[in-house]
Amino acid sequence: MNGMNEAKEELPLLKSEDAAELDERRRSKTMSRKEMARDLRRRRLQGQVDPEEESVLNEIETNRPKTRADCIASPRPCMFVSCKHNLYLDVNPETGSIKLNFPDKEIWELPYTCALDVAEKGGITLEEVGEIMNLTRERIRQVETRGLLKLREATDK
Repeated sequence: MNGMNEAKEELPLLKSEDAAELDERRRSKTMSRKEMARDLRRRRLQGQVDPEEESVLNEIETNRPKTRADCIASPRPCMFVSCKHNLYLDVNPETGSIKLNFPDKEIWELPYTCALDVAEKGGITLEEVGEIMNLTRERIRQVETRGLLKLREATDK
């Protein structure tokens, strides 16, 4: 019991002047992908883009794979998390919101980071796909059924 009392005594308490200081700090702002793109376009039109930022964006764009042949031999985990085939996160094209598929893992902890790598593996069970994509076997079955329906509709047209 004495150990618990000692631990409580070691914790600093906020004083009224500390609370006022917390209120004066700037809070972080979350921007959607669309807002960031709009801001970058505005700054480019006004000639206000930081040269270092511009060089990083150009390097990313030049190194980004354009075809499967470009990315098949690239190192894994894939660093292009904005690619539509990347399994680490999903970007909603309508809203620009980002969803982490594996909130409890870092990208380098994933056995697969590219859906195309999983597809090339071929012949795996729903359980294996569910484990790779952090979904249940039933959800994988539903997605598979929906995809097959879309393919049938496309071939019928």
